[in-house]
Amino acid sequence: MTSDRTTFSRQPFSRRGFLGLAAAAAAVPALAACGGGSASGGSSGEIKFWDMPWGTPAYNDAAKKLVEGYSPSSGNLKASYQIIQWNNFYQTFSSAIASKTGPAVSTGGGFQAFQFEQQGQIAYADGVVDALKKNGMYDDFLPGVLDPFKSDKGYIAIPWQLDMRMFWYRKSLFDQAGVALPKDWPSLLEAGKALKKIGAFGFMTGSGAGNNYGNHTMIMMMVNNGGGVWTQDGQLDLLNDRNVEAIEFILELRSNGIIDPACVGYTTDNMSAQWKDKKAAFGLFQVGAPQRVGDTSGDLLVADPLTAPHGDKATIVFPNNIMMYKNTPSQASSEAFLVYYMGQIKELWKQGLMNSLPVFKSITETPEFAKDANNVKIVKDWQPIAKTFASRGKSLNANLAALDGGQALNQFTQTILTGQADAKTALKTFQSGLQSVLKS
Repeated sequence: MTSDRTTFSRQPFSRRGFLGLAAAAAAVPALAACGGGSASGGSSGEIKFWDMPWGTPAYNDAAKKLVEGYSPSSGNLKASYQIIQWNNFYQTFSSAIASKTGPAVSTGGGFQAFQFEQQGQIAYADGVVDALKKNGMYDDFLPGVLDPFKSDKGYIAIPWQLDMRMFWYRKSLFDQAGVALPKDWPSLLEAGKALKKIGAFGFMTGSGAGNNYGNHTMIMMMVNNGGGVWTQDGQLDLLNDRNVEAIEFILELRSNGIIDPACVGYTTDNMSAQWKDKKAAFGLFQVGAPQRVGDTSGDLLVADPLTAPHGDKATIVFPNNIMMYKNTPSQASSEAFLVYYMGQIKELWKQGLMNSLPVFKSITETPEFAKDANNVKIVKDWQPIAKTFASRGKSLNANLAALDGGQALNQFTQTILTGQADAKTALKTFQSGLQSVLKS
């Protein structure tokens, strides 16, 4: 785990990558074992809410105040707040749930709810969705945000923030190179060649320790081209023509020196330094990139989505969510608390504590959020075309944890960024590696 999680909330590995490894290796055995009273907070007479360090300590202080401000009605139970660190978080949840000392409600890893649902531990959120429909908050969700959480049995969790990927660019470098901002793949290639002449990289990424941006770049470019890891019904399909075409294009960028050869070892801090030092001109990054990089010049801006060769436009998004568990002193109280909390999360954005997209349109329209033109552009141009790791399917599921942060994807990314194999060979190896984990 990297130290920047305490200083900035968007370190992607912390929420999903480790969970993917844990899930692939030992999700069910971990849950079968009893253990760990250290994670047990609160009492049977309250709803225990476990939350993660999604930003600086000020975030958790603010979230705790929201929980402490909850005054339940109609005989529902009060709630308590506990911080669960990202380090070994999946084991913490697993052992606590097994020993029935876990939370009633929690945030957590992006695919965590789907893993525990598969093991019969998740309480479906249909009652919460019904309540959100009655109080008007359901209609406030951004388009398509809630859909991936609907299963045949019910809603598995409620999304509350969006960890999205989009392209950023440094305007001064494009001006210096005398080249226009790319609108499609061919113009990206040409811009990259022009930027190379002034010593800048036109497609920044990284896949060093704890850095998932390289992984996300691979999947994003596949999805951008109308491809994806899965078929519409959730079957592995890495060797489809759209994926091959996308990876061949990344290899073309690499062979032209548009991708930094050293990026294969870049941590997120290394990537940020490249952006700050004006070595990176264009590339995939996160919401709040200028804050992450430490650049207040107004020179680092959100780019337009790229049009792929067949007319597709897309990016990837990880909808972080809040889940409920069957082991609760009162399911009605769990639901009432979650409805309350969803109504209060706007305060976290109003206080400037979140470097992610909110799920509610009303929060994106607040002065605090809308004062950042990059935020406005992301909501307008990128959120409507965002797809999850389930693409080309629609619904999230437990298999996605084995994909995101798993060794098969890591090795595939390293292979492409070092140019060790052609697209079809690398994709075939990727598919075999991922299939073996899913079978196990």
